[in-house]
Amino acid sequence: MRLLGRCGALALALASLMLATPVLAQGKGPAGIIGEPHDWQIGLQPGYSPVMRDINWLNNDIVIPIIGVISLLVAALLVFVLWRFNAARNPIPSRLTHNAPLEVAWTVLPALVLVGMAIPSFRLVFFENKTNDPYMTLNVTGHQWYWEYGYPDQGNLDFMSNYIPQNELKPGQLRLLSVNHPLVLPVGENIRILETSGDVIHSFFVPSLGVQRYAIPGQTIETWVRIDRPGTYYGECNQICGIGHHEMPIEVQAVPLQQFLAWAKLAKQQMAENGSVPPVSAVAAAGSGDGTAGVATAKVAELAYHPAARPDKGD
Repeated sequence: MRLLGRCGALALALASLMLATPVLAQGKGPAGIIGEPHDWQIGLQPGYSPVMRDINWLNNDIVIPIIGVISLLVAALLVFVLWRFNAARNPIPSRLTHNAPLEVAWTVLPALVLVGMAIPSFRLVFFENKTNDPYMTLNVTGHQWYWEYGYPDQGNLDFMSNYIPQNELKPGQLRLLSVNHPLVLPVGENIRILETSGDVIHSFFVPSLGVQRYAIPGQTIETWVRIDRPGTYYGECNQICGIGHHEMPIEVQAVPLQQFLAWAKLAKQQMAENGSVPPVSAVAAAGSGDGTAGVATAKVAELAYHPAARPDKGD
């Protein structure tokens, strides 16, 4: 009976943890940093793009409940078997070896569950594959061990992004996540991402934006993103690519469109003059000179806090 009690308590604890996963995953970072991991976080990061919101919906509303129900069912069956078929209650074991209805049931029911999960999963795979009518294209190239970002629509602006060593970190920068030249992208626009590699297989992974694609030498692989709100989002190469694998973080700074355009113009100019990339804060107040930057920021904030106003599904 002591073993029975321990098994039952363990099964209940595991099932409770699995069912609680979506709630524990909703941590918030410091102001302006909304796409980063947190201590004791369980599950997926909150989504700030249409793809990531669909991933969270599939995980939290379909996969986790199914896993929870199956876990509770299996735990209940284990407890029942321990109680009903122990040596004290069942001294003469049964010689029954086959039960056709039961065998058909435990084959057909899991197959139906898998089919039910496959339908939304396939839809999501096609949804994150590519975008129609993108505002811009971003070229991402993985190297041992840094990222290269190219903006063919912004005068072929191209620069390297390296991680900041721990002894060079400044206040507010994150260990093994902050970089010297972050990737700057506009908010609220469809962005086509084309990925490749210059040496070995890498993987471009930004969890809170639902972006994950392999960067393979000799191939160009497409995905896309549309960022909901301004802020800083972090990711990493999650394909083991060699001794410097940990030195390939991704820092994305999402800004209003007018601020992005002003930054791209300044970055192209400085790259031509001295090969440097300015921080996006260098044009924080520049905008377009007619006040549209503030309007864009307000519009993005309104969309971010009123999800019903966003045309997410069917994009």
